[in-house]
Amino acid sequence: MTTTQSTPPPATARPGTVEAGGPAVLVAAQLRRRRRRRDGEADRGALSTADWRRPAVKHTWRAMHLVLLVVLLVWCLGPLLLLGKFAFTPTQDILATPLALFPNGATTANLEQAWNRYHIGQFFMNTVWVALGSWAVQVLVATTGGFVLSVLRPAWARVVNALVVGTLLVPAVVLLIPLYKIVVDPPVGASLVNNYLAVWLPAGASAFNVVLVARFFDSLPREVFEAARMDGAGPFRLFWSVVLPMSRPIIGVVSVFAVIASWKDFLWPFLVLKSDAVKPLSVYLQSMANVDKGTLMAALAISTLIPIAMFLVFQRMFLRGAGLGGAVKG
Repeated sequence: MTTTQSTPPPATARPGTVEAGGPAVLVAAQLRRRRRRRDGEADRGALSTADWRRPAVKHTWRAMHLVLLVVLLVWCLGPLLLLGKFAFTPTQDILATPLALFPNGATTANLEQAWNRYHIGQFFMNTVWVALGSWAVQVLVATTGGFVLSVLRPAWARVVNALVVGTLLVPAVVLLIPLYKIVVDPPVGASLVNNYLAVWLPAGASAFNVVLVARFFDSLPREVFEAARMDGAGPFRLFWSVVLPMSRPIIGVVSVFAVIASWKDFLWPFLVLKSDAVKPLSVYLQSMANVDKGTLMAALAISTLIPIAMFLVFQRMFLRGAGLGGAVKG
């Protein structure tokens, strides 16, 4: 007697598995999902993907973008370029045809007059010392204050943080008279008038920089701090070897803010730095209002060199935002 062996019915494969169609089907399905997701994200803008495929719409919008870019460039760079042109333009040409491109030729007499007769170089270096000292004090206070409030976090950190944030609500002009009295007649030592410390020390009391750096430190991975403590790192070693290398972006931002703010500051240096030996350029320029226009434009052009150089040096660090600076690998 012959027995017939029955063949089991094939198992029904679930959709989305290899048995349902093999790897090729899976790859095609993933590509379709990615394409739909990409098209959906593109459709969220003002124009959909179908609109961008239309030549009239695409060329119109690209022309509008180009026009907007040119307008922004002229609006932002136009005054600087015009100031640079005036620095090499004779005074009569500045007054007669200010927008003409060197109708009677360029000249370096304006720069020579500003540098030699009005000693712009001396006041320029005074401003450099003011900016360097203010930068150093602000970076020191901001990084150490942010480190204490964000990384060490003592029991009184929240109270101090609330007090620091509260000082942001106090107008700076309210503190002008008490601060001036302290500088003129300090509790310890002689008067700080005509002393760079009269500008450096108040610049370090910047609550905004402390809050900014503390918020950046809050975004850093706490695991790195715990690992450093387990390896025996103390507070100073943790700050110098771990936190500071990870804080290059925020230090660059604070540096740009500090240098530009001290470079353009007028009122406080006008009150405490009255001698020509320490007077910064921002204070000295107001006394040149009645001099030759070409010389004045040359002096103003010289005064813009440091802010422009600061932006060119720190633009990538300033615009990149928060980052770990290579301290964390993997």
